[in-house]
Amino acid sequence: MMRIPHALRDEFSQEIQLLERLIKSDPEFGRLAASYEEVNNEIYRIESEEAPTIDEVLETLKKRRLMLKDQITAFLRR
Repeated sequence: MMRIPHALRDEFSQEIQLLERLIKSDPEFGRLAASYEEVNNEIYRIESEEAPTIDEVLETLKKRRLMLKDQITAFLRR
């Protein structure tokens, strides 16, 4: 299986245990993490030309991924 760049485990490699614990124990964080992975997977599909689209759609998704990453970072720092 090919690794998808920017997976949460890669982006937060120092906090993997905390990530996994929060995903399992906090529904809000679990939804946030799932949204991040969903957007990240879609970006990967577009960039790998599995699901090509226009540049504006890709840029919108990248901005959403960054926003979700910022929210996850804030959540982890609480």
